[in-house]
Amino acid sequence: MTGLPSLGSGRSPLRPLSFGADPTGERLARIRRSPNFADGVFVNPDGPRTRESGGSALGIAKQYFEKGSRARRAPTGTIPVHPTTVADLARPPKSGLRITWVGHSSVLAEIDGRRVLFDPVWGQRCSPFDFVGPKRLHPVPLPQAALGPVDVVVISHDHYDHLDLPTIKKLAGTDTLFAVPLGVGAHLERWGVSPDRLRELDWNESTRVGGLTLTATPARHFCGRGIRNRQHTLWASWVVAGENHRIYHSGDTGYFHGFKDIGAEHGPFDATMIQIGAYSDMWPDIHMTPEEGVDAHVDLQNGDAAAGVLLPIHWGTFNLAPHPWAEPGERTMWAARRAGARMVAPRPGEPFEPAAVGAVVPWWREVARTPAEGWRAWPPVGEPEEHAPAVGA
Repeated sequence: MTGLPSLGSGRSPLRPLSFGADPTGERLARIRRSPNFADGVFVNPDGPRTRESGGSALGIAKQYFEKGSRARRAPTGTIPVHPTTVADLARPPKSGLRITWVGHSSVLAEIDGRRVLFDPVWGQRCSPFDFVGPKRLHPVPLPQAALGPVDVVVISHDHYDHLDLPTIKKLAGTDTLFAVPLGVGAHLERWGVSPDRLRELDWNESTRVGGLTLTATPARHFCGRGIRNRQHTLWASWVVAGENHRIYHSGDTGYFHGFKDIGAEHGPFDATMIQIGAYSDMWPDIHMTPEEGVDAHVDLQNGDAAAGVLLPIHWGTFNLAPHPWAEPGERTMWAARRAGARMVAPRPGEPFEPAAVGAVVPWWREVARTPAEGWRAWPPVGEPEEHAPAVGA
């Protein structure tokens, strides 16, 4: 097998702490036994390799540094953030399910009496270093210390915008459990999380936390924090099922037909949290466009577009792709309407209950650069609002 010397290297005294650690010992043995590991790397469900970029480095650089593109990729004003309070989170959800989008892919889900925190990133940059790299475009809606007890932290994969060293180090001082894809536990152990608090899963494996069942499901992406450990930790989407509710978090993924399989086995869902930002035609296989995200939601709901609600994630907080800052929210809004899907559009930090959502308010337009053709009327002119799908927060 190729790549295995890097896998067995473990920690290095010269390796930055933020790079984490390579799997060793029984963890490495589990990786080698995985049906999703071949020729020294983890592979995607639809092929041995994912095309991470369809463009040249020069082409990507031109898009990132062109003056007009830079201006479009940032808000024109202060992003409206809902100041989540301890009181907001202290009141039990009336329906038994409440979701708070903290920003990017970080989501707090209060489900059937338990609290699940997905991909928590409280750091100011998604980078191995605190002085360079994509910087947060809006403040975190609430301090991490005000979050309160969390039953389980779920990590989708080990990229810096999903697995944040300073956030994990603070959580390591609590008694929360961590559900992570196979191999990711090596990073957490290096950062102070004890092995007995880790639930490390391969695709289609499940673990129980309280009354919840958490299942790692396939995704189409890649991994890596350091220079030599790419494809040596697994990436996953996640299903969380309680006694009365079930939810889905996509992590990062390209569109693939496995969404239908996940929906058939685990769906339908009260809420899906779907990646719809940081897409580009230069890396079409690893991030979904807004339209693909809506398609994934419908697949996960077994073809019933109106079942459950769609929460768009992985947009608005960090500048990670050449598209305009507000484009993911805007395109998802229209794609959901065309599909008859119910979309929720909270401001960062604004809790909502999927059982009681209202009409989408495109709040991003307040602080986004107006397109040359102007904003399309919302809701569409000539169509009564009461005839539109009930969407949003």
